[in-house]
Amino acid sequence: MTASFHALLDATCRRAPHAIAVEPLDGAPVSYTALHAQAARLHAALAASGVVPGDRVCVQVGKSVAALALYLACLRAGAVFVPLNTAYTPTEIAYFLGDARPRLFVCDPDALAALAPGAVAAGVHGVHTLAADGRSGSLLDHASAAPDVAPAAADADTLAVLLYTSGTTGRSKGAMLTHANLATNAQALVEAWHFTAADVLVHALPIFHIHGLFVAGHCALLSGATMRFHARFDPVAVRDALAGATVLMGVPTFYTRLLDTPGFDAAACATVRVFISGSAPLRPETFAAFEARTGHRILERYGMSETGILASNPLDGPRVAGSVGMPLPGVDIRIADPTHRPLPPGETGAIQVRGPNVFHGYWGMPEKTAEAFTPDGWFDTGDVGVCAPDGRLALVGRAKDLVISGGYNVYPKEIETELDAWPGIAESAVFGLPHADFGEAVTAAVVLAPGATLDVPTLVAALRGRLAAYKVPRRVEVVDALPRNTMGKVQKNLLRDRFAH
Repeated sequence: MTASFHALLDATCRRAPHAIAVEPLDGAPVSYTALHAQAARLHAALAASGVVPGDRVCVQVGKSVAALALYLACLRAGAVFVPLNTAYTPTEIAYFLGDARPRLFVCDPDALAALAPGAVAAGVHGVHTLAADGRSGSLLDHASAAPDVAPAAADADTLAVLLYTSGTTGRSKGAMLTHANLATNAQALVEAWHFTAADVLVHALPIFHIHGLFVAGHCALLSGATMRFHARFDPVAVRDALAGATVLMGVPTFYTRLLDTPGFDAAACATVRVFISGSAPLRPETFAAFEARTGHRILERYGMSETGILASNPLDGPRVAGSVGMPLPGVDIRIADPTHRPLPPGETGAIQVRGPNVFHGYWGMPEKTAEAFTPDGWFDTGDVGVCAPDGRLALVGRAKDLVISGGYNVYPKEIETELDAWPGIAESAVFGLPHADFGEAVTAAVVLAPGATLDVPTLVAALRGRLAAYKVPRRVEVVDALPRNTMGKVQKNLLRDRFAH
């Protein structure tokens, strides 16, 4: 591939200009022509605001057609799109702005007053919103007056996205994804999952995340399918939206909540050809219960921010509970020991990967990039797995104590840093416990300083002001001491066992 990823997406519009790209829950359907026209106008507004190819554009906005068009506009402009979780607090946003050094920051109107000062302090050239209401700072208002601008020149190796993924040090890292990274993975998924223009995708995922934007969104946009946009996952609304739909992508929480929804049965999803799950392990119990209720075997896949999707259960063929399937075409996966020596099938080790989908490194962190790759060029995912003789991959654990709650990655070190700074807390350990709805519940064990007491509700309230809600511990347990091995490392497995029930 030599063209930019935007050129591939633009070709969708030319194939079927009047096809419906997005059906918003609260608005009129938007055709591919209209979506790409809005992206072109926003590109013009970006250019008028001083954005040139290579500039970063940080975006923290709610899900909307305009937000999707802004992503396409950044690709068209040759800019680097930097999506940020809408749950991030001003403290968290300040870090991303300081690290990415964007030309522009786009946020929701209600957050403008709180976030603009931090953006100015970080040296951001301009702060805008996507409010089409004439308010000062609206990028949409600028778009209506800006002259047309031709798509920027970009090729396969042009940087397209910075996707921030936290590390165990607590400092978030920006994974650098090129146009080729995005395109090759999207094309592989369209082929693997047989996406066509006839598909109707129920889209209830956020679009600041790889799952909603790159996996679900790219499959639809590249194939000319229709997306039924839901601002958030509401099980009743999604159940009703499945009528006439052909695909649902979600995190395991989607499927547990649908199973708890009255009226969700085989008849409610009679037109659906595939249910796809990812971002967190799918419990075998959920897999079995969903098949018993609907007749569908959920298709589980495996991926991460740095690579897109790496492996998938087959669309045609057996889908095995507890397995994330086979490597996608063009992707190599190996299981390795601590010296990076490949292990034979059946042995457990580190999951290492390579392929055209693998990112080009971490923004501004050459040392972290070097640590992430083996001497022979494989990316070490930090996950632990085992391959069956037929090549099927099963995830065993996470080498870096990652907690996945509701499909979101939660890195304990970031939360432990906040806990350890709390008056009266001597040390802490954060870990995940099984949760029927969220997959894992963030849990904290804390040791108090001599004579100290802890008001847990006050602590949790304070954490909600500094951390995204999904990172805040659902349980805080006071313990006399944290269990450690002979090397002094906290044994979180013992904490999990102790508090599992």
